[in-house]
Amino acid sequence: MARAIALLLLGLLAGCRAQIAEVSSPVYTDRPALADNRVEYIIATHPLHNPKRLFEVYQPLVELINSLSAGFTVKFEASRDYEAFEKKLYSRKFHFALPNPHQTIEAERHGYRIVAKMSDDERFRGIIVVRKDSGVTRVADLEGRALSFPARTAVAATMMPKFFLHQNGLDLRRADVRYVGSQESAIMNVFMGKTLAAGTWPPPWELFVQRSPELAAELAVRWQTSPLVNNGVVVRDDVPDVHWRTVVDVMLNLHLHPRGQAILRKMDLSRFEVADSAAYDPVREFLVRYRQAFEAGDPGAAE
Repeated sequence: MARAIALLLLGLLAGCRAQIAEVSSPVYTDRPALADNRVEYIIATHPLHNPKRLFEVYQPLVELINSLSAGFTVKFEASRDYEAFEKKLYSRKFHFALPNPHQTIEAERHGYRIVAKMSDDERFRGIIVVRKDSGVTRVADLEGRALSFPARTAVAATMMPKFFLHQNGLDLRRADVRYVGSQESAIMNVFMGKTLAAGTWPPPWELFVQRSPELAAELAVRWQTSPLVNNGVVVRDDVPDVHWRTVVDVMLNLHLHPRGQAILRKMDLSRFEVADSAAYDPVREFLVRYRQAFEAGDPGAAE
């Protein structure tokens, strides 16, 4: 009996030693040890470019934020179109977002706060592009014709050009209004003759001119709208102050150093600036006039 008890105790001791050895053995992983203790936030922008171009433009900002943050990291997420972006924004998937002015206001209703915005408001305007050989010289020349826009809720590229055309006497109920998914598609529809005119705004148009000068040479900006307030920066209301302030401070200080200036050049932007909900009152006023103008008919225009 004594011998059996001794053997049992030796077995238990060996098991304990094995457990201790297992717990104290190093664990190897591809991820840094600190990463498991960090919060990961998602930052996104509305699809003013295609997803590939969005990553080219905004990933350098994400890398800069991560190099200066403590206790958290951020990752960038692109969306294929406005509808996909808005679905994710309004379901609170994003912690930080750079929405257009309409989406900025709507985001407040879903638990986001407006903390900053892009500057250069004078460049936030709609432009209307036609082929040079189209013969279009008056707004009336567009009556009953096909027009291309990126998306129903694209403020500068869709809503502002449509309101401009309405103010200048065009009955958009008689037009063939097409929402084609992106700025590039709206412009290319005109180049290929599928539509007579396209709505867009300066940054994508200037990028198109830069990247496809031979195509752009056959197009012309026929009209432009008055400017409005530029795109916002919103933060989900459950992000700790110390974290969102770190992210926003990085953005607000980009124009002060060479690395940040290079990031801003890719965004075609001079700087970010502090903003709050009141900064978007002009947008609210515009949306009221826009909905009043189209409430009688243009399908989907009053969204």
